[in-house]
Amino acid sequence: MKHCLFFTSILVTLSLLMVPESSFARRTHMTPEERTHLEKAKTVLVTVLALTEKGASDATDLTKIVTQGLGDIGYEVVTDRTKAHDVEFKVKCEERKTWTGTTPEGGDAELADAPSRLWNGPACLFTYLLNGKNLGWYKEVRTPFQDSITAAKIAGAKDPGLFALEQLTTQVSNYDFPVLIAAEWGQPQRLVKLLEAPNTPKLRKLKILSTLSMHEADLALPQITELVKQKDLAQEAIAALKGVGEDSIPTLIDLFQNSPQPEIQAAAAEALGDVAGASGNPTAIPPLIAYLKRALSTMKTSEDINFPVLTPVVWSLGKLRDEKAIAPMTELNKKVWLIYDKSKEMADLREAANWTYKQLDLDGHVS
Repeated sequence: MKHCLFFTSILVTLSLLMVPESSFARRTHMTPEERTHLEKAKTVLVTVLALTEKGASDATDLTKIVTQGLGDIGYEVVTDRTKAHDVEFKVKCEERKTWTGTTPEGGDAELADAPSRLWNGPACLFTYLLNGKNLGWYKEVRTPFQDSITAAKIAGAKDPGLFALEQLTTQVSNYDFPVLIAAEWGQPQRLVKLLEAPNTPKLRKLKILSTLSMHEADLALPQITELVKQKDLAQEAIAALKGVGEDSIPTLIDLFQNSPQPEIQAAAAEALGDVAGASGNPTAIPPLIAYLKRALSTMKTSEDINFPVLTPVVWSLGKLRDEKAIAPMTELNKKVWLIYDKSKEMADLREAANWTYKQLDLDGHVS
């Protein structure tokens, strides 16, 4: 038993050491001057290269897609290297991928658009240079097929190379690289304008919200808050609020306390645990505890429990670990086991209650 506990502790320690760092930390370090330069970038030099097994091919269509995409979010685009520009955006499309450079470790490396070492079929690599320096940002799109010759035969195409480039052109046109690059360069104001634009498709708004949630985008707080009112974007908007950080807590509290939609309350409760837990801001604790106490006052059977909301509330209290939650959590931990219920919802609540109670109990032992 002692050996088992020993190896378990080792595994837990290793898992903590393997938690991914921020994407910026894993890439080439940016100096403050470089970061400021990117934040102010307006003119972009676009260079696009298209290659088949026979050599260079016409990249006109690909260049048009890339220049139009960057132009649509307000960048001035040039394709002549002799003209003044702030940053160079490069796209290289190949029938057979040759680039096998390193990719980031951790979460970014597992994304669908991260460069894949195992892929040697048709692919387009996106990157950028600042004053000739590669800062380690790589994205890649690939065709559904890896063997261009077989795929071309099935499609009835005569030239495998041209067929591969045609398919890659479609992939590039569907890939929202402008949103990613605006966030990468620290220019969320360009994304905010897209969120506000009435003609921006819902799918793109979701992509923007997802991207903003991975960056601190204080500028977008009013727009994200407004999007919460749209039922089809509400939960994604709340997830994006987490990217804003501590400044989003008042909005999240308001949503948690006043939204008539349980799914919004639940998402807000979960976000409060993440944001307040990371920032150490205690203002999220009273409303969460108040909700738990109200739930306990009427809790006699499973029918009295709003599982979708109460469970994330309990998880969040465990992340915040405030001693004021000890008494109500002690009562909850007793009630969830006294109520006969074999449902998955109750099992999830019991798991949350058990974990949270242990977090709070740990504080008691330490004090």
